[in-house]
Amino acid sequence: MTTLPLLPTSTVGSYSPPSWFCSAVEAIERGEFGPTDRTETYDDATRIALSDQERAGIDLLTEGEMRRVDFNLGFYGRLNGLRKLPPQRTKGPDGHDMRDRHQVVDRISAPEGLGIVEEYRFARQHTQRPLKVTCPGPYTLAGRPQGGSVYADRYAVARDMAAIINAELKKCVAEGASFVQLDEPSAAVYPDRPMAFVELVASAVEGVEAEIGMHMCFGNFRGRAVGKRRYEPLFPHILECPIDQFVLEFASREMAEIDLWKRYPNDKQLAIGVVDVKNYYIETPEDVAERIREALKYVAPEKLHIVPDCGFSQTARWDAHAKLVAMVKGTVIVRRELAGS
Repeated sequence: MTTLPLLPTSTVGSYSPPSWFCSAVEAIERGEFGPTDRTETYDDATRIALSDQERAGIDLLTEGEMRRVDFNLGFYGRLNGLRKLPPQRTKGPDGHDMRDRHQVVDRISAPEGLGIVEEYRFARQHTQRPLKVTCPGPYTLAGRPQGGSVYADRYAVARDMAAIINAELKKCVAEGASFVQLDEPSAAVYPDRPMAFVELVASAVEGVEAEIGMHMCFGNFRGRAVGKRRYEPLFPHILECPIDQFVLEFASREMAEIDLWKRYPNDKQLAIGVVDVKNYYIETPEDVAERIREALKYVAPEKLHIVPDCGFSQTARWDAHAKLVAMVKGTVIVRRELAGS
């Protein structure tokens, strides 16, 4: 497994795209770039994401998810059995109801995989630091397709998604990945069937020989949440998930529910969000240190990891990097306190 310092710092998954990258993606969608142009665009953006994390001092890097067009929407183009539907709303303020939807027309499959193996392979060649592989979880990935007559409900869609994810994660491990993370914001938004969700997660990670994390937030499209921001409805059932680490959103909620780790004792790692990706206030190192100290009242230091609340795909790059720098500096303050220096 990956060797990391006490209170390891990481990012959740996506990194803020450079301004030029957004224009380039629009040109790609219009068919203006050739294959070599497209490859250079995504490769350069990924190198920037890795470099920004390294310059900030992050311990466990992610590749930035630049090839995904948001953390999950880009995957649907790799899936067979779907037909794209028009958005439910096209005018007015940006919102979750403007995002892509798909109609299921046949059993969903991914004959060429999800492309995450290729992402990992490229990132591994461009950093010497430990890497975390991130992948949308089966329940979240099942959120955009409409089941129609092929699947009875979202959980039926998710079970096929879990098999696709499981195959992809095993390929990543075969390539050398030692830490993988499922991203499941939808789980906290729809907590009505917690044991069914636990079974999905178990299916997605079965036989995956790596350290396994799971990120759960409340949505972040255009910096907006999509559900009631409470984790407690998932407890204690969520603790039965066969994973090593929960990656949860706390900064935007002023550390609300951190005491869940006292009310529901467990041996899982907890990665706490200590910077708010939806807020343009840049936390100071002391802000970060204060939040870590609060978490240490409930979580042993050897079980605690330090992350932003969510991915940075909806955050300006200058803001994202400044927040990461503050996060690392705040973590160093507490590390020194724990060491008695």
